[in-house]
Amino acid sequence: MISEQLVDLSRLQFAATAMYHFLFVPLTLGMVWLLVIMESVYVMTGKVIYKDMTKFWGKLFGINFAMGVATGITLEFQFGTNWAYYSHYVGDIFGVPLAVEGLMAFFLESTFIGLFFFGWDRLSKVQHLMVTILLAVGSNLSALWILIANGWMQDPVGATFNYETMRMELADFWSVMFNPTAQAKFVHTVSAGYVTGSVFVLAISSWYLLKRRNVEFAKRSFRIAAAFGLASAASVIVLGDESGYTVTESQQTKLAAMEAVWETEPAPAGFTLFAIPNEREMRNDYAIHIPYVMGLIGTRSLSKEIPGIAEIKENNRHRVLSGIDAVVALEALRADPADAAARAALDRHLPDLGFGLLLKKYVADVREATPQMIDRAVADTIPRVTPMFWAFRLMVGLGFALFALFAAASYYTLKGGFEHRRWLLWWALLFLPVPWLAAELGWFVAEYGRQPWTIFGVLPTHLSVSSLEVGSLYGSLAGFVGFYTLLAVADVYLMTRFARQGPGSLGTGRYDRDPGGGGTMQPAPAQPVRE
Repeated sequence: MISEQLVDLSRLQFAATAMYHFLFVPLTLGMVWLLVIMESVYVMTGKVIYKDMTKFWGKLFGINFAMGVATGITLEFQFGTNWAYYSHYVGDIFGVPLAVEGLMAFFLESTFIGLFFFGWDRLSKVQHLMVTILLAVGSNLSALWILIANGWMQDPVGATFNYETMRMELADFWSVMFNPTAQAKFVHTVSAGYVTGSVFVLAISSWYLLKRRNVEFAKRSFRIAAAFGLASAASVIVLGDESGYTVTESQQTKLAAMEAVWETEPAPAGFTLFAIPNEREMRNDYAIHIPYVMGLIGTRSLSKEIPGIAEIKENNRHRVLSGIDAVVALEALRADPADAAARAALDRHLPDLGFGLLLKKYVADVREATPQMIDRAVADTIPRVTPMFWAFRLMVGLGFALFALFAAASYYTLKGGFEHRRWLLWWALLFLPVPWLAAELGWFVAEYGRQPWTIFGVLPTHLSVSSLEVGSLYGSLAGFVGFYTLLAVADVYLMTRFARQGPGSLGTGRYDRDPGGGGTMQPAPAQPVRE
């Protein structure tokens, strides 16, 4: 049997590299569409300040894009190095969207990012704008195919199990592509990226306004970021609700853990605003409920129940017992492919095969599983409630706080004089790290909430890892964390350096702090400030 230490280290290494990578992804997704908006205004109006905005913010986008590529490539290699059995078991399905992402999306964005930076003097205005649009499309296509792959891990549709090859095989490509879980994750994730890009531009523009530097440049950037951010934040909230609905349909354990629902409630269930989960006694020591809300959000009805953890565990117990029969039948078929009785038994119990495999963590021959082992396997099917409950609420709270920021910023850009409201500018500046924190929390909820599965209900995590030496994992984990930390520091350093320098780094002579000394724009004189 695979050691728990090997599994935990493999999970930790993948989680670390994924979390580092996702520090760069949201900003790439959001910044690129802001560049499209800025350059579109330049093409329509001919005002050179919008061209400068596109170039300056594009420089910061390029730094972040390079770091994202450097950290992202490693993740795909880890499927083969650290998760070899996973790759063998589901490679026929999981590999398809990854291959399409590499061939279509990655090469598309990699090609057009070169044209974006080096094509300003070689392409017409409209041609360069088309390059920027295609760069944005390529970035979002990359996210689409990655999230189709991840969505299939959450809700494995369009695939069948072949006992002869011991692999999952693709049966319906279109079901995988249009998987509701994947589509909901895509729109929710890219919207969160748009919020991240908007906060980034809003915060840095606010810093310029607080310093009274490049005021007209910062005001225009602020207005665009506020409007785009407001639409994006509203989309995150609406599409997050849709993502929650798909979780109700495909992963009831995740929903029950997120909401600390221990017992099935009469429909429609209430929303737990605050609670102190007691996992040992399977109850909440204290809770504040809002009646009906969770039932309406989670089921879109007044009559459907949301099952509690106690009911889910009882159902999963039956599935584990059925899964034992499936594993026994599978092993019989592997020994004698002509065994008709074993084939019939496998067909009958196949949907529960993954639940039977959960017992492999505790015993090599599932027929020897004791009641205690079965209890442990059943308990494994529920992720820990406390981290899920609080991570989800913190993520939602940060999402609404970001919406409030953009609502205030948009209101005062329409009313006028926003550049003199220091409280608003400080709010935007201090909220710079918030969208990253919300995004990382969202991924934690999605991935931790899927445990104990790599493929939900199909392949347990403990069976997915490669046969590696624990010592090598410690070494590679330390190497990845050290190297990625250096990349993150380099990214922050470069971003901070160019952000401090501002549009003067373009060397146009139109802004202050021009490195060539040609800048003629000085800080604006002090204006009356309305707090």
